[in-house]
Amino acid sequence: MGKTKNTSLETVVTDFILLGLSHPPNLRILLFLVFFIIYILTQLGNLLILFTVWADPKLHARPMYILLGVLSFLDMWISSVIVPRFILNFTPASKAIPFGGCVAQLYAFHFLGSTQCFLYTLMAYDRYLAICQPLRYPVLMNRKLCTILVAGTWVAGSIHGSIQAILTFRLPYCGPNQVDYFFCDIPAVLKLACPFSYL
Repeated sequence: MGKTKNTSLETVVTDFILLGLSHPPNLRILLFLVFFIIYILTQLGNLLILFTVWADPKLHARPMYILLGVLSFLDMWISSVIVPRFILNFTPASKAIPFGGCVAQLYAFHFLGSTQCFLYTLMAYDRYLAICQPLRYPVLMNRKLCTILVAGTWVAGSIHGSIQAILTFRLPYCGPNQVDYFFCDIPAVLKLACPFSYL
């Protein structure tokens, strides 16, 4: 069981137990290997895209490839926030995650996920300009503007992730502490907040 800390009025949760996905015990090794291989292939595929964009100097100046490189970088990190912890579900390792670790995981997931969504919007805008304004495209979307817009997606994603984490964890958590999910996400964690624990 996870740890709780007693205060004068209530018990405060100090860590959460990630229950993960239910699975038959005899498939534990197979599931571990399947998800581990998928994770490694995802990382290698994204590294290959990053290396290709970085290795070819002609691609550095083209906004489409800058955006594709940033998308690959984000995809590497967002899968690293969730999958390693998920894979631990198939091992005898502890399923406990400290309260601060849960906050960090929720923030990182929403920060990277919303940054990725903003980046998709930016990529759609880039393709719209390239198709609908082909002669003016080099003027409308240059490397400097692309860099500024990409920085804006990171800032907007960080603000979004911060708001989500602050609003989720400003609620009191006094038990139970078992998260019925494989990572700390808002719907699963909110069910454990004291005002909602009766649901």
